[in-house]
Amino acid sequence: MALPSHLPVEEIIIEPGEDTTGMKCIGREVTDQLELVPAKLYIKRYIRPKYIKQGDDGLTCHGIIAPLPVFPIEKGIAGPGLLAQIMIDKFVDHLPVYRQIERFKREQVRLSATTINGWQEAVCNLLAPLYETLKHRVLSQGYLQVDETPIQVLDKEKKGKTHRGYHWVYYSPIEKTVLFDYRDGRSREGPSILLKDFIGYLQTDGYKVYDPFGDRKSITLLNCMAHARRGFEKALEYDRPRAEYAMGMFQKLYDIERRARQENMTPAERYALRLDQSLPLLNELGKWMVETWKNVLPKSPVGKATAYCIPRWDNLMNYLHDGSLEIDNNFAENAIRPIALGRKNYLFAGSARGAERAAMFYSFFGTCQKNNVNPYHWLKKVLEVIPEYKVSKLHELLPQNLKL
Repeated sequence: MALPSHLPVEEIIIEPGEDTTGMKCIGREVTDQLELVPAKLYIKRYIRPKYIKQGDDGLTCHGIIAPLPVFPIEKGIAGPGLLAQIMIDKFVDHLPVYRQIERFKREQVRLSATTINGWQEAVCNLLAPLYETLKHRVLSQGYLQVDETPIQVLDKEKKGKTHRGYHWVYYSPIEKTVLFDYRDGRSREGPSILLKDFIGYLQTDGYKVYDPFGDRKSITLLNCMAHARRGFEKALEYDRPRAEYAMGMFQKLYDIERRARQENMTPAERYALRLDQSLPLLNELGKWMVETWKNVLPKSPVGKATAYCIPRWDNLMNYLHDGSLEIDNNFAENAIRPIALGRKNYLFAGSARGAERAAMFYSFFGTCQKNNVNPYHWLKKVLEVIPEYKVSKLHELLPQNLKL
């Protein structure tokens, strides 16, 4: 295994045990070992000398002392590095607060859940304007992929009970920005509010709540080819000849997409390639589905697969309109995977506010991931500078823009 070249190197020179005086060195053997220095807590102590300055009149004096730097949490004891790590632990590594507390105990530092939750809330309040900046940026894009995933939330009115809320994710494939938005339910109200001014292409998994967006003149609705394919994959063991034919056609469509990526085609080149090679395949597959649906039982696996595709076929073909569009919704689906991992570890959000807080950080860290940005380095830097940053320039702090 080749070790990463960007890591610092600690050199340890091991001389032979015997006396080498008068010997000639003819070379050396180098052995590398990957090692880890655990994260450590330390106290950063600001010491500000105080001076007395005599006034010009020679009779009065006044004190001189340097101002403290601006802290992420005013009068708080938590530095930006510690705050960043706490948020990374929770929303990237899915570590519940009680497990963070246990880890701090091993360092003989005792922090309560109330303290850590208070810090998290303070960080959220500090970053709320940046989240709004990200939201505006994502929604201003002309092409979005959207998906949703459930989250259990404690119900204030029913002690010990939870209700099912939803995180809706909006992903811009062009700018690689991610936006999570929490809503209490899965109705169309959530995306309707957020997308009320959206203009452009909207790609979904075919869930019916998105259908009304296709009626807007300002929106072109796209569906997901991967979802269309899944129905036939499930049908393989029931009707292999028909399912294999459909799967083979889908594979040819994806082979075309793979070629475009491997050759780093521009949107214009990908557009031309699709019209030349993908369009004939889609026309052939669409006709086959209509004929097949007439000859299979509606409730059979192939019947269900074709019944899913036929009413969505125009939307499934809409990716041909522009070479910047994707064949499927997989980028958005991949963006919600961290939530699924988090659910396994902390099971539910303690409140709607907690779910909203999670949406904010899934947005930031999802955008970091899509842009190959280290989330800890990004958040630490942001916490250091954002208290005094101009609101009009907050976009400079977004993960895809900030220079680390």
